[in-house]
Amino acid sequence: MSDLQIGLLMIGAAIVVAVLVFNWIQERRFRKQADAAFQTPLGDALMQPGAVPRETQHRVEPALREPVFDATPFNEKAEASAPRLDSEAGLPDAAPVRPASVSPAPHPAPTISAPPRPASPPVAAPPAPYDELIEYRIRIGSDGVLANVFADAFNHARTLGKAVRWFGLPVGAAEWEEVQPWRDVHYQHVVVTMQLADRNGAVEEEQLAGLCGVLQAAAQAHGLRLACDDIVDALERAQAIDRFCVDVDVLIGLNVVARGEGAVNLTRIVREAEGSGMVLGVDGVFQLLDSRGEPLYALCNHDAEPFSAAVVDGQTSQGVTLQFDVPRVPDGLKVFDGMVAFGRKLANEIGGILVDDNLRPLTDTGIEKIRTQLMQIYERMEARGVPSGSRRALRLFS
Repeated sequence: MSDLQIGLLMIGAAIVVAVLVFNWIQERRFRKQADAAFQTPLGDALMQPGAVPRETQHRVEPALREPVFDATPFNEKAEASAPRLDSEAGLPDAAPVRPASVSPAPHPAPTISAPPRPASPPVAAPPAPYDELIEYRIRIGSDGVLANVFADAFNHARTLGKAVRWFGLPVGAAEWEEVQPWRDVHYQHVVVTMQLADRNGAVEEEQLAGLCGVLQAAAQAHGLRLACDDIVDALERAQAIDRFCVDVDVLIGLNVVARGEGAVNLTRIVREAEGSGMVLGVDGVFQLLDSRGEPLYALCNHDAEPFSAAVVDGQTSQGVTLQFDVPRVPDGLKVFDGMVAFGRKLANEIGGILVDDNLRPLTDTGIEKIRTQLMQIYERMEARGVPSGSRRALRLFS
């Protein structure tokens, strides 16, 4: 073994010895510090001079029961359950008094505060009353725009030739309402719609662009957010719904005329109409109305002179016509049957005959053929989403 190796071994042994000595010294010092810290015994706080024991508390044995949370503080309960030892409450002589046992004071229960409740998310605005099938839509957003901002646009929309609806969601409200420019109301959302078709035909591009343009001007003037639906798509939908309306827009007419070359007695017809619950309108036409006030079928005079409230006794006419507006009447087959029955009753009353528009007598076979055609029309309307007599049908066929 060389001198170098021997030297290294000696150095290593010296380092190990130094570490052991250092650890022994440190352990000795820490032991002395610990003995000094715990050298003085701690006295019992309850046995110190001048210490005042707490009031007696009854021991509560452990039991398996549901926890009961009482609003009364613990110390108040102890005071309420402790016996009174004042001058007015005496003790029996034979009853020995047991010394009160001293129990350690209970630790105060930790206060548990409920975690903060998360802020409820903002309530989303309910959908606006917009009919995607038959309407074009313009949406307007703001921080609270006053209704009179739309006064000029409101008046201009009336000149465009199609039905326009205005709906607004007032600030802080959850229900949409009809916008009236003269009201002192602030709106956070406004929706304006134009009907795509009616009995005058489909909407035109100039009408849609005119409505969008006047609202864009109002939005720019008052710093509003505006979004117009695509006009090209709206025009395509308008043409499609208009073609459908043309196919199902049918008016059925049944005539009551005198036999031969005679005339019918209007006085007796008016009496029958009023007895059946029909009402005379300002246009001189009798109508049978439903619960909504919408006509089910009508009765009009063949002659140019309409019906009047005061019919001269013995007044005559060439005949009368019962009219049935197919797409506007709910439960149309039942209403049609009722109209046929009333027409036959009129014909019997005046000694006339029930005929079609070509003055051909209506037989049971002819009536059944009309009913079959009605069933087909109503099936098409249901499939298209426009049930007869529905609100949508009343708007389209107006």
